[in-house]
Amino acid sequence: MLSRKGIIPEEYVLTRLAEDPTEPRYRARERRARFVSKKGNCNVAHKNIREQGRFLQDVFTTLVDLKWPHTLLIFTMSFLCSWLLFAMVWWLIAFSHGDLAPGEGTTVPCVTSIHSFSSAFLFSIEVQVTIGFGGRMVTEECPLAILILIVQNIVGLMINAIMLGCIFMKTAQAHRRAETLIFSKHAVITLRHGRLCFMLRVGDLRKSMIISATIHMQVVRKTTSPEGEVVPLHQVDIPMENGVGGNSIFLVAPLIIYHVIDSNSPLYDLAPSDLHHHQDLEIIVILEGVVETTGITTQARTSYLADEILWGQRFVPIVAEEDGRYSVDYSKFGNTVKVPTPLCTARQLDEDRSLLDALTLASARGPLRKRSVAVAKAKPKFSISPDSLS
Repeated sequence: MLSRKGIIPEEYVLTRLAEDPTEPRYRARERRARFVSKKGNCNVAHKNIREQGRFLQDVFTTLVDLKWPHTLLIFTMSFLCSWLLFAMVWWLIAFSHGDLAPGEGTTVPCVTSIHSFSSAFLFSIEVQVTIGFGGRMVTEECPLAILILIVQNIVGLMINAIMLGCIFMKTAQAHRRAETLIFSKHAVITLRHGRLCFMLRVGDLRKSMIISATIHMQVVRKTTSPEGEVVPLHQVDIPMENGVGGNSIFLVAPLIIYHVIDSNSPLYDLAPSDLHHHQDLEIIVILEGVVETTGITTQARTSYLADEILWGQRFVPIVAEEDGRYSVDYSKFGNTVKVPTPLCTARQLDEDRSLLDALTLASARGPLRKRSVAVAKAKPKFSISPDSLS
């Protein structure tokens, strides 16, 4: 109506009607898919698996890997199916022996007090779970009934053993312990001993320790071989240092794990301008160890994309000594502060060490300059004139 009166141009009305009001006008920035999530889950979807029978060859592991609702459903159906199957067997034994015929109570039955399928089902439950109310029992009249009694007891014990084993393994899985192994949300790149280093912080929230804990780190990125072969997930191991040498760590308190970026490092040509969400770079950190209380090997994983690496920052101290013991402030676990760091690659820093000397000189002059300016601007609160001294 407004377009007919000439208030709104016809072209504008047609344009607005052609738009889809349900389509979002602002889209979130597209980030590169990560191989390992921050919680340690592998972001890989397995499709078109033709050999599904391989999962049934390892039934125990398959049951442990299932979710709790599916596992409980399988256990419930296993008990019900076994009870129904042996109930049918007991009913057939009673039927073939003539125990179900009315009015014929002169012969000794194979199983007493079985008159229908319902009573056979109840007797099957009593046999398998060893309840034994005493109203029904196997007699020595039928050797086949004694054999079925033995077989059902063995089957019931096997089902109970598998159920208890799966429940124990699901409740004591290694990844449950890994929930209390934490990593810093961001990693940093800064100077340490005159070399650029990649640093992250790792900690354990529990008092029970991780024995023989080791740290591994891999760089995952898409590469192309000289022959033209595209490798979508090329993994390169890089060494990690923890201050005492080697990969083994004593994780009694949060530690800063670092990697020296040298000529053998895949991060040797990484510049500050490369740390954006479009950069094809992912650094995976893996912490492995043995749980002290259970003896089960556990593994905690995390990853850092390019935009989750902070250049020129350092982790703040969180361990302090209080009343003769060390205390850890986990509220500052991922906090960082800016520190002077050259804005160049590790290769450029090795080729031109004057960049480090200039940075050291600038950082040494910075506080003095600020202090002199502050002193110059400061005004004395009082002064003593020469006249007052005379």
